[in-house]
Amino acid sequence: MAERDGVEAVGTAGATRGRLLSLLRKQGGMNAAMLAAELGLTEMAIRRHMHELERQGSVSIVPQRQPKGRPLHVYLLTDAADRHFPRNYHTLAIDLLAELESDPDTLPLIDRMFEGRKRKLLERYAPRMEGKTLEERVRELTAIQNGGGYMAEMERGDGDGYMLHEYNCPISDVAGRYDQACQCELSLFRSLLEANVQRTECLAKGGNRCSYAIGKFGPAALLSGE
Repeated sequence: MAERDGVEAVGTAGATRGRLLSLLRKQGGMNAAMLAAELGLTEMAIRRHMHELERQGSVSIVPQRQPKGRPLHVYLLTDAADRHFPRNYHTLAIDLLAELESDPDTLPLIDRMFEGRKRKLLERYAPRMEGKTLEERVRELTAIQNGGGYMAEMERGDGDGYMLHEYNCPISDVAGRYDQACQCELSLFRSLLEANVQRTECLAKGGNRCSYAIGKFGPAALLSGE
């Protein structure tokens, strides 16, 4: 179907928006007419796509003054648009950690870095747990993890307990090499939930997901090696 007529196949919408984002990344601010000329689409079609990208938080509309007449509206990428472009943070993180690991004098810094990360995350999220029941805290933690791309789900466990499952690990490359990453997460969960938390399955160790059994306070029964 021709998008020039204002109609397009659903499957091409994502590709078209990807091209629009790439243009804005390379060219900077562009208006609907400029984008339409680049892609061979109507301005109406461009505005429809940009409305969706604005709704997602990937672009913003900024008025641009003209010598005469009304201001033009220019589309600009937001910081949130970075998620649409390739990133190589995991390689940088592993390279930096490997550099610390290679020197006996700096090796202890790896543990300090992960502990520092846990402390920052605890300071960031602890206020969201205040005044909540255990169930509410688990729901809040599930929302936090989903916001971080972990594809988390919560379900009722045995008795008064709960299960938290994560089907994606955004830091899998780091976690696969450094156990401290998984230990940081486990310790963070215990602190945020103020509960007994036991990891029962781990993606970094070959599992199909990361699973946590969550219960009320009691002896901390951990898996072997955790």
